[in-house]
Amino acid sequence: MKFYLFAFLAAAVSSTFAAERPNILFAIADDWGPHAGVYGTPWVKTPGFDRVAKEGLLFNHAYTPVAKCAPSRAIVLTGRYAWQNEEAGNHMAFFPAKLKSWPEVLMDKGWHMGITGKGWGPGIAKDKNGQPRQITGKPFNRRKLEPATPEISNNDYAGNFVDFLDAAPEGKPWCFWYGSTEPHRGYEFQSGVNKGGKKLSDIDHVPGYWPDVDTVRHDMLDYAYEVEHTDNHLVRMMTELEKRGMLDNTIIIVTSDHGMPFPRVKGYAYHDSNHIPLAIRWPGVVKNPGRVIEDFVNFTDIAATILDVAGITEKESGMMPLTGKSWRPIWESEKSGQVLAERDHTLIGKERTDVGRPHDWGYPIRGIVTKESLYLKNYEPTRWPAGNPETGYLDTDGGATKSLILEMGRKDRSDKYWRLNFGMRPGEEYYDLTVDADCVHNLAGESVHVEKIRSLKERMESELKEQGDPRLSGNGKIFDEYPATNNAGFYEKFMSGEKIKAGWVNETDFEKEVITPSTVTE
Repeated sequence: MKFYLFAFLAAAVSSTFAAERPNILFAIADDWGPHAGVYGTPWVKTPGFDRVAKEGLLFNHAYTPVAKCAPSRAIVLTGRYAWQNEEAGNHMAFFPAKLKSWPEVLMDKGWHMGITGKGWGPGIAKDKNGQPRQITGKPFNRRKLEPATPEISNNDYAGNFVDFLDAAPEGKPWCFWYGSTEPHRGYEFQSGVNKGGKKLSDIDHVPGYWPDVDTVRHDMLDYAYEVEHTDNHLVRMMTELEKRGMLDNTIIIVTSDHGMPFPRVKGYAYHDSNHIPLAIRWPGVVKNPGRVIEDFVNFTDIAATILDVAGITEKESGMMPLTGKSWRPIWESEKSGQVLAERDHTLIGKERTDVGRPHDWGYPIRGIVTKESLYLKNYEPTRWPAGNPETGYLDTDGGATKSLILEMGRKDRSDKYWRLNFGMRPGEEYYDLTVDADCVHNLAGESVHVEKIRSLKERMESELKEQGDPRLSGNGKIFDEYPATNNAGFYEKFMSGEKIKAGWVNETDFEKEVITPSTVTE
């Protein structure tokens, strides 16, 4: 009897400890919008993500504050908005030595921390002594696979996860960063149909800012094919954890750094730009699994959540003050829908999200999103929002949809799709998301919305001031002065005749003649 009592108590203690300090699998895709089976997307099959959501929590209103890789991932790592991260608020930037990442904290506390694929970047991260940092953990990238297309990485993400688990010290917690480089471009054109077995008719909605033609549908299905590649590796990782009896003592967080690598999405600040997938699985801790959450959450919350899960206080972490809050109250609640009333909005924006403008300047934006509305303040509306035409609109990755819309614009500068994707923007934009989730109809100039816009702007600016945003203190130019780490001075070099290339632009994307704003119809 004593033996069984002892065994019972030992199991209970072990279970409590496991719940307090589980292992962590953090999966972040590259350029994946909220397109998954569990979100009701019929043209993308994601059994791995769907399982995490159905056995845990699915978030309908998850956002990155900036829709570009490096600044978005810096927010994930620091728990601070881009405008609080100094140089790391830009794309192709230096990661300030004083900004500590949560993977570095875990390693300091004895965690086995590893990564396969993409962590933070593009940019340079060094410590105060000038030495390279492993701000997302020790790399595990030895294993390779023959990719399904030449554009898909040969990284055997799941195989490298096995190596990581094999190297994990007995009795110590671990955290693994799975950073798929898919569905980042490029794509093998028509791979979704030819290799993925998809049909153009599978797509139930082409966003209103793109023409609904075969080229665009193929591009979307090629993107879907790469999303499924990412999900396949997640399935393999979960299978491995099940085989080792570790699945239920592992919190799994699955998300993406921002929306699709398409025009008017990646590198912009519209709803589809910043809206991301998010699901969390933690058996025994997440109450009433299968809930769908309507609370607004964003990437500033991840650092606070990870530290909470790891049992590390903010003071113990040595990180700069966190802006985000842990998601613990959400997973400990039994409610679906809106759990915390105060989580009813999020802030978004951007500074430099690529080079290609004169002096490596950015296109500064701040915005606020609620369930009903999106308000954007464009601080430099005389600049080209997608990057300068003569250097190839570098804020938008090269691809079939981009090239198609640019060609339509060359034939007719008043073309609707060219103007929506590459034309100039006014100082303010306001969209009614209840009827225009694609953000096609800017209502900022309509008098009926003046009071709503004023209220949103005041709320946004009040929070930005509290966060110490340089834009709100008259020092926004500092973001333009931070040097770029990749292709610095691209515009000046290109215009002087130097033969330089950006790997994310097609040869057909460059405009042969310089287009001035005065020639563009709003």
